[in-house]
Amino acid sequence: MQPIKKILNWRRIIYFIIPIIIISLCWSNLASASVNITQIQFIGQATLPKGLNFQKTPVGGLSGITYDAKKDLFYVISDDRSEKAPARFYTLKIDLSTGSLKNNGVVPIAVTTLLNENGNTFARATSDTEGIAYTSKNTVFISSEGDAKELVNPFIKEFSLSTGKVISTLPIPNKFLPAKNGQSGIRDNLAFESLTVTPNEAKLFTATENALIQDGVEAQPNIATSCRIIQYNLQTQQPEKEYLYQTEPISSFLNFTGKFASGLPDIVALDDSGNFLSLERSFTGLGFAILLFQVSLDGADDIQQIDSLLKINSQQVKPVRKKLLLDLRGLDVLLDNIEGLTLGPKLPDGQRSLILISDNNFNSLQRTQILAFKLKIESPWMRIFRRLIPNFNR
Repeated sequence: MQPIKKILNWRRIIYFIIPIIIISLCWSNLASASVNITQIQFIGQATLPKGLNFQKTPVGGLSGITYDAKKDLFYVISDDRSEKAPARFYTLKIDLSTGSLKNNGVVPIAVTTLLNENGNTFARATSDTEGIAYTSKNTVFISSEGDAKELVNPFIKEFSLSTGKVISTLPIPNKFLPAKNGQSGIRDNLAFESLTVTPNEAKLFTATENALIQDGVEAQPNIATSCRIIQYNLQTQQPEKEYLYQTEPISSFLNFTGKFASGLPDIVALDDSGNFLSLERSFTGLGFAILLFQVSLDGADDIQQIDSLLKINSQQVKPVRKKLLLDLRGLDVLLDNIEGLTLGPKLPDGQRSLILISDNNFNSLQRTQILAFKLKIESPWMRIFRRLIPNFNR
């Protein structure tokens, strides 16, 4: 009987150990797991009428967009520098109830004028508002690129949704401020276009559209640029980390105009763990090149203490990781100047929507274009399951 008892004891030990191993594997994988976009499907577009006026303001320059899930509304920032009307953002209703976007599916329903700390509108050329991010406190954060040539500093401010007045201002690190000698800081019109808040509203992220002057060259045909992502702690309202984001070099094929624009105009947080969608936009001469990436901060170096990437061996800096999800040139759509993106509501089949919007530069030759997509998102738990059972679903 003695050998049988030993076997039974070993079985008890194995039955006790196996669940512990499985649980530990799950937790270790969960720590490194992230959402994963496995498919993007184009589900329609809409174009606002050219020359559209709403509540005595010209609708245009729409550079950033954010979604309010509680009200099922979108807030869109105009980059008008208080020249055509006071600095402002619009509230849009976007109808995705059928699982697609129709050309008449976007309707402006309100406009909110931005007011400074004194309750006054922003004076002409004192702001260049480009990014917007909603919070559940009934506020939006808005970023301004400033004006490097005129030494107007960029800003990130929180505004009341109901009154449009400034509630708080986040500090901008000195390395980003334009210098009188022109040797450091943001480049003109290539600063804080992007803005996003994590779902738990613990962190805010923004990024420069191109490299700081002291970090390297701006984007040129066949040459990438080194953008910086800034991470803010919204509890302390202080910047706490910075990361290097390298854009893709875009071909100058048949660019007879001599004009070239390329950079990182927007990002949106997918979760609370440093995973994003990023939008890269270039003008190539034959039209716009728009690329969507999934981005992860996991393993990227914090470069907050590095004032100039040109003064170090930047090859040793680990940038954020990127994975190309979609080159929009493959769609059967004439692309315009796409600058903003946001996650939208769930569609009737339960999948998440993604909305992109273009800046028409108040130019009659351009359009305010809204593109809608359906995202297939794989959860961290499903990824863990696939790791534990590699042949699942094959």
